[in-house]
Amino acid sequence: MIKEKMFDCIITTCGALDHDIARTFEKYYSGDFQMDDYKLKNKKIHRLGNILIPMENYGPLIENSIQKILNEFYKSGKRDVGSFEIIDFIGSKLNESSFLYWANKNNIPVIVPGIVDGAVGSQFWLFNQNHSDFRLNILKDQTKMSDIIFDAKKTGALMLGGGISKHHTLWWNQFRGGLDYAVYLTTANEWDGSLSGALVREAVSWNKINPTAKHVTIHGEITTLLPFMYSAIR
Repeated sequence: MIKEKMFDCIITTCGALDHDIARTFEKYYSGDFQMDDYKLKNKKIHRLGNILIPMENYGPLIENSIQKILNEFYKSGKRDVGSFEIIDFIGSKLNESSFLYWANKNNIPVIVPGIVDGAVGSQFWLFNQNHSDFRLNILKDQTKMSDIIFDAKKTGALMLGGGISKHHTLWWNQFRGGLDYAVYLTTANEWDGSLSGALVREAVSWNKINPTAKHVTIHGEITTLLPFMYSAIR
């Protein structure tokens, strides 16, 4: 969908960057939710649900690749930068299997409000330890969001899962009267009081969804449902 330019902006987590980058260079493997995590640890394998990730295909790989990319970025003279600027540069160094690659190619900004909550964000911090004039300016990300929101005649969002990505999308749209269209896919329940479980219509009371907006909350597993949704709009 990013390759086909269906979006003007992507709001996501640092974890999405981590795994996109890692899978560009190495493989992940199928596993099972019931596998013995103590045995996996002894074999130096991470478990992500029913996905298995050899340790060398994650942390060390990300550290080596990101440090090289940051050094190249730094040599270009960039110092005070938003995360979307660095992420765009990272995307230019990946291959066609990466969503960051296609975001870069199609000039779609990727905003990560929780940028230091993951392996890539930790590498930004580590790079700063030896390059004290290199600054990650998250307020530049907010200015980018502001430009996108206020320049838009209408806004719509496809929100996959909850947490900070969902909230940041809703948060910024309140300043223009709320989203005009919203589709939200989640496996979370409303009764637990979490943002992830909150039906998208709840955002109407916060001015984050326009009262006249077309919106829907779909309860289901994203990797199963999204391919069908994409097929339907092709």
